[in-house]
Amino acid sequence: MREAFVPIFEYRCSGCGLDFEQLVRAGDLVTCPECGSSKVRKQLSVVAAPRKGDGGSEDAGGCCSGGGCSCRN
Repeated sequence: MREAFVPIFEYRCSGCGLDFEQLVRAGDLVTCPECGSSKVRKQLSVVAAPRKGDGGSEDAGGCCSGGGCSCRN
């Protein structure tokens, strides 16, 4: 049986200003891990995934194709 996809979202807390990531299932209440506030805003983020046939090799642009991640360090 296949597992359900659980996306990771980026949030910013309006209470303390913390930026954090959290796995979110449908219906989950997101709260700040620092101050516990539920006044959080979802941030716009970019999904990093290898292109089909890329395999994550550096020759084909790397696993993030933007160079912003740590996969090449």
